[in-house]
Amino acid sequence: MIFLQFAIYGILGLTYLGLALGYIPGLRMNRATIALVGSGFLIALGVLNLQEAWQAIDANTIVFLLSMMVVNANLSYAGFFRRSLSVILSITRSPLGLLMALTFGSGILSAFFLNDTLALVFTPLTLSLTQALGLNPIPYLLAIAGATNIGSVATLSGNPQNILIGSFSGISYLEFLRVLTPVALVGLVIQVILLWLLYPDVRSVKPCEQVTVGNQRIFKPLFKKTLVITIGLLIAFTVGLPLGESALVAASLLLITRRIKPQRILQKVDWNLLVMFSGLFILTKVTQKLNLLQPFTHAINSAASFLGVTVVLSNLISNVPAVLLLHPLVSPGDTKYWLLLAAGSTLAGNLTLFGSVANLIVVEAAADLGYKLTFWEHLRFGAPLTVCTLVIVYLWVH
Repeated sequence: MIFLQFAIYGILGLTYLGLALGYIPGLRMNRATIALVGSGFLIALGVLNLQEAWQAIDANTIVFLLSMMVVNANLSYAGFFRRSLSVILSITRSPLGLLMALTFGSGILSAFFLNDTLALVFTPLTLSLTQALGLNPIPYLLAIAGATNIGSVATLSGNPQNILIGSFSGISYLEFLRVLTPVALVGLVIQVILLWLLYPDVRSVKPCEQVTVGNQRIFKPLFKKTLVITIGLLIAFTVGLPLGESALVAASLLLITRRIKPQRILQKVDWNLLVMFSGLFILTKVTQKLNLLQPFTHAINSAASFLGVTVVLSNLISNVPAVLLLHPLVSPGDTKYWLLLAAGSTLAGNLTLFGSVANLIVVEAAADLGYKLTFWEHLRFGAPLTVCTLVIVYLWVH
């Protein structure tokens, strides 16, 4: 019995350590396989049976996330994000103007479309743009990374952890938007100020050469269809229709097509993320069954301590596992704590380079094109940004 308990706690601890690191030393495993393997071993040890594990997976969250990925993939293939960046950059041609346009443009778009998608699409385009204009790309890369995190705070569809909270809390799309949009907008303003202070080169208001972002090919029939369905989906969200069902209907309509092979859309779906979510649901059920959440129960005694625990856990084990670990401590009707959990877990992602997937996407995409964004370069920007935005969240929501 003692050996069994040691094995259970050992596997659970090793799994969460792997999730925090993103790998297991000496093995080729990512967060998805770590979560899945850890869940499999815990089921084999009898902590849960297969039926309990299956029931632990929240179908509404998985369907919502999968459907939004299909919508995002169609928007990407249609040329929506490239056209959006082109429109954003047509507004101004100065270094400071470009910084502001990228910050607010990517921030606003990430409120309605998954922030990871925006980071993935905007990073190579931004690098091409800054290279053509002879600008230092680092502040603009930081702008993309920070703004996609901050902007995604505003809505339930902005990032995976908000999608989770929407499934668990019952908060309406409009109520969430009403409360957290001011936080996102003020956060974007603070980001611009910080980058202005840290990088003197971006302060210039002198126009650069004509700004272009390369091939602007738009697939008009797909573009129009996708845009109409996406607008319909956002309307469904705002009038209070169920999030998961609405997103599934939109994705289903987009998959009925003669214009694009289904393989191309399904290749854009982040199956790793869906597998990781499923494994994390099972791990969360295990922690509940073993009563391992008890040490965190003091965190709901005050808003400040709860926000602090959320931030720490989000940086230790990443924001999605942190939300899954903490959500059982929040009652469904406690809107204030749900909002603190959503905003805290998202804004904590700006603290370090490894705090969010969006940050890592920007770093990896930049590295592939020969640009290095270091941990310390990000930290001197991310730390003050995180502190300022978290203080605003606490004062505003509390």
